[in-house]
Amino acid sequence: MESQGSLLGSLMPLIVLFAIFYFLIIRPQQKQQKEHNAMLDALAKGDKIITSGGLIVEILKVEEDFYKIKNVDGTEARLIKSFVSSKWED
Repeated sequence: MESQGSLLGSLMPLIVLFAIFYFLIIRPQQKQQKEHNAMLDALAKGDKIITSGGLIVEILKVEEDFYKIKNVDGTEARLIKSFVSSKWED
């Protein structure tokens, strides 16, 4: 009987550490990822976005894995969806 109590007592700090790690790091990161994916799904033609490189561009066309974008100087390019950092709000 005492060996079960000693086993539980020795595992309790690890369980508490994992719970703290989960609620402080993993859960907020998952929530942020869900919000980012929802923002990507809501983007449409005409929206302005900020790329992970810091460029502010306008979406010309939404494709399956890419956005066709236009830069300020009028150049057009394709941008992979994962390189969108955020939506630009004027």
